[in-house]
Amino acid sequence: MTKPAATPAPRIRVLSSVDDAHVRQLADVLVDCVEGGASVSFMLPLTRERALAFWRHVAEGVAGGERALLVAEDAQGIVGTVQLVLAQPENQPHRAEVSKMLVHRRARRQGIGALLMQAAEQLALEYGKTLLVLDTSSAEAERLYARLGWTRVGVVPGYALLPGGEPCDTTYFYRTLPDQRVAPQVR
Repeated sequence: MTKPAATPAPRIRVLSSVDDAHVRQLADVLVDCVEGGASVSFMLPLTRERALAFWRHVAEGVAGGERALLVAEDAQGIVGTVQLVLAQPENQPHRAEVSKMLVHRRARRQGIGALLMQAAEQLALEYGKTLLVLDTSSAEAERLYARLGWTRVGVVPGYALLPGGEPCDTTYFYRTLPDQRVAPQVR
């Protein structure tokens, strides 16, 4: 009896530009997550047109250097994504916000969230960011962030609404990354 071939690990990559095919696939992920109950700024019903408009706006931010967009892809296309919001106030050049970490329900429990977060941290360092912040209303995501070394700051009760309209708490996290810049030599 032969073992079935192992499913290849999803590929994580940074999209330096976002085309229409990317927008359509990202919209599929967003709609799936919202329909699955994720509190990610959208209410039910989330129309495909609204999801497409959101990702087109993100694409503009990527093109303008305000955001970095990472995706996880498997044989069927994009199954996950996370963003780094790079554009911050001038007194916070060292900081980025992690936003919209989404994994399609068909691809969960495969380590994709962890891969996306680790890639986002590495990319943040490449941009010179040493402090990352994020918020979540998902207990599952909280466990992931804690496992990855993020520090839980606290909870704001009733901060947002779940897609169906019920209030939910939001938990804030931060992660300090090692400053990779070379220190000047003292002579």
